[in-house]
Amino acid sequence: MVSLREKVKDIGKEEIINAMRGCNRVMSRAARKLGITERMVGYKIRKYHNISKEEVGRDNNNQQ
Repeated sequence: MVSLREKVKDIGKEEIINAMRGCNRVMSRAARKLGITERMVGYKIRKYHNISKEEVGRDNNNQQ
């Protein structure tokens, strides 16, 4: 059984990854999309063990 804390962490990580993909890896755009500061996006990327460029990838279909 996975704890609530782990589920929240996983959901947060996926939201960061999706926002970064949708914004072509531009942190300021991802931050606006998520309603948080660019600094918080950077903090969360580090918190989630340095989300890799491969994980985020490039998705030009979802640009803002």
